[in-house]
Amino acid sequence: MSRFTTVDEYIAAQPSAVQKRLQTIHQTVQQAAPQATERLSYGMPYFGFNGRLLYFSAFKHHIGFYPMKSSINHFSKELSGYKTSVATIQFPHDKPLPLDLIRRIAEFRAKENLSKPKK
Repeated sequence: MSRFTTVDEYIAAQPSAVQKRLQTIHQTVQQAAPQATERLSYGMPYFGFNGRLLYFSAFKHHIGFYPMKSSINHFSKELSGYKTSVATIQFPHDKPLPLDLIRRIAEFRAKENLSKPKK
């Protein structure tokens, strides 16, 4: 069970430099998918729109970004400089955030979810 009740609380509890990075990701996703709703799920920030859109989370050395497997596959060439797994991307704290890529991933996921039957 998460000790946070909102995404803002989650972000505010992180170290200052990490807060700024999380806020930037949060704002980028909100702008890319304004119809998405936000909440905490599995103890981390979550965006939903006709199902799961994506999650993100703070770690000591990186931000975990979880845009589902389809996004990892679709953007695989652009993600080649990042550590990835089946459905995870790691954005190291010592590198600039790829905001354009984050925006396009969020837009891709929203479009993908729009093609699904409504939940």
